[in-house]
Amino acid sequence: MEKEKTNDIEIKDPVISGIGGQIKEIRKQKNWTIHDLAEATGLSKGMLSKIENGRTIPSITTLSAITQALQVDLSLFFNNIESNNGFKYIVKKKSEYGKIEKEGRIGFLYNFILSHKLLDFVLETVVLELEPGAKREKVSTDAYEFKYVLEGSVDYIIGDEVVSLEEGDSLLFDGRIPHLPVNKSDKKVKMLVVYLLFSGE
Repeated sequence: MEKEKTNDIEIKDPVISGIGGQIKEIRKQKNWTIHDLAEATGLSKGMLSKIENGRTIPSITTLSAITQALQVDLSLFFNNIESNNGFKYIVKKKSEYGKIEKEGRIGFLYNFILSHKLLDFVLETVVLELEPGAKREKVSTDAYEFKYVLEGSVDYIIGDEVVSLEEGDSLLFDGRIPHLPVNKSDKKVKMLVVYLLFSGE
């Protein structure tokens, strides 16, 4: 099971807070302790506590592991989270971004920008920095993923296929297909990554 770690920052985002609250509520309905959930997911009790209290951003992969352990459908999980459909725009300053490092991934740095529920989907946006020689295994996410290469060049392995991307290129694919970005160059790659999870599927 994937584990992840983040810097200890408080992120004031309604979707993040709603996710943590939902996890805590469902866990208590099942009469589970934090220890029980940690055993079922492979995540630490400290990490789960931070997620439940809105102080840490769970990746879609981590959230999927939690909802599977709690036996809750991931798409239905977001239905009870309030959607702010009347907003005109959202501004996130660079100083409000949160850096995320995930265990088992060498040379991968995620700069979290935004997570927001809009109508029937949840939008999560990060900037991924991929160092030369970065390593991890293929992963799957319960989302559609959009990638836009800001700097450098990268090979994206999607299933058994390899897609080569240069600066300015973009890619959209079903994240349920095992995938892996590979930086074969001696320069850092920077990509805008957008996860789109339909909450009403």
